[in-house]
Amino acid sequence: MPTYIHWFRRDLRLHDNPALHAALARSAGQVIPLFILDDAILRAPDTAPARVAFLLDSLRALDQSLRARGSQLVLRRGPPAAVLADIAAQSGAAAVCFNRDYTPAAIARDADARAALEARGVAVHSFKEAVLVEPGELATKAGTPYKVYAPYRRRWQAYIDDQPPAEPAAPPPFAPLPAPIESLGLPSAADLGFAITQDLPPGGEQAGRARLDEFVRADNPLGIRDYPRGRERPALAATSRLSAYLRFGCVAPLACLRAAQRLIADPGDQTNQSAIDALQSAVEVWLGELAWRDFYYQILAQFPHVRDGAFKPQYDAIAWENSPEQFEAWRAGRTGYPIVDAAMRQLSREAWMHNRARMIVASFLTKDLLIDWRWGERHFMQQLADGDAASNNGGWQWAAGTGTDAQPYFRIFHPVSQGAKFDPRGEYVRRYVPELARVPDRYIHAPWTMPPDEQRRAGARIGHDYPQPIVDHAAQRSRGGGGAPRLRSAGRSAK
Repeated sequence: MPTYIHWFRRDLRLHDNPALHAALARSAGQVIPLFILDDAILRAPDTAPARVAFLLDSLRALDQSLRARGSQLVLRRGPPAAVLADIAAQSGAAAVCFNRDYTPAAIARDADARAALEARGVAVHSFKEAVLVEPGELATKAGTPYKVYAPYRRRWQAYIDDQPPAEPAAPPPFAPLPAPIESLGLPSAADLGFAITQDLPPGGEQAGRARLDEFVRADNPLGIRDYPRGRERPALAATSRLSAYLRFGCVAPLACLRAAQRLIADPGDQTNQSAIDALQSAVEVWLGELAWRDFYYQILAQFPHVRDGAFKPQYDAIAWENSPEQFEAWRAGRTGYPIVDAAMRQLSREAWMHNRARMIVASFLTKDLLIDWRWGERHFMQQLADGDAASNNGGWQWAAGTGTDAQPYFRIFHPVSQGAKFDPRGEYVRRYVPELARVPDRYIHAPWTMPPDEQRRAGARIGHDYPQPIVDHAAQRSRGGGGAPRLRSAGRSAK
């Protein structure tokens, strides 16, 4: 039988892996499981050490799973097109299989790899895996890509509902690796020049599937049944926390859809119709997050200018103020606004941030500090274990008002009222801003309003133990969002 190469990229799992399963089926298991460490990614300025560490942990788990099935992960380092051509020549492989990716850089990389392989007579097969609906699968009645989420979501949901229920797919058997295929040893993040300071969850398929199972477990009080309410409270562990596992394909979007379909089809011991309706509503809200993910992949793939500029090009001329000192205070969680500082310190500590908090800090950076959204986008990519080019870009443009959303510059989050609404007792703030631990609830989101004697009792003297607000929100609102944004006559602010 012919030898196939499966090129792992963002699909670090054995189950529900269409490219891997096709390679195994077509070669009777004679598959070389390959991962390539690409220096174009490792040395990119927005590569996060935490993301590299999570990747390496996931590769370690993948290798263990492969060895349990009589195979092993082959690790190489170098330009992907050259590495693939080299291994194909060494092994006599007839074909390479991989699952598609949709960023402009990935599309260009895959085109180069395809050309190099096909020039040597090696077939190339690619598959849909990273999304539930690919860029280009849905279009408006005019045949154009969707630019607004709401109508896209309706079509997305109809498309998903029309698909037959997906069954779990375990990998076919592996044959032993053809010899000799050399592999690098799996390095540590330090070996690659990365210093890890954050606390990270375990990587890999088993950890990801366990997290998904826990989230949809019927008796989990902070699971999917409470998701519409709990997801807005950053102090609660009430979201799936699957983002890093989805980012690296340790969990398939299809597995998430299957879990949701199973809950709707079998609500367990729920017999009350209102409870069943509430469960279905919660599942639909959670599926909406997968729809947003697909939508942003579609935007990035079909409007690649968003990678470096505004979706609406007229907003490239916004006259950002871009204070380096204020940007550094924001990065360090020293803005004087507790909900903002808690979120930024969570990012520094955990390489992750709650989604409500992401919206708050992005609004604060762009609307209060009047700093270019691209500064924040890059900082997030440099920190997040789940950093995803499409979702991160879409989220930042949504907050800045430069993206696809119908509410641009006049959507502004008030950092005090957002904290009071979504962290009413200050639990989230106290967890990440310990210098405010003894501040009474009524002052926790505006500690500068405490009388001096209260500050002394709480051990939180403003301007000494905790900073004064670096800007006045009301004043900045009138400057940055009270009317149309100030535009330069030409040009673009630097990222």
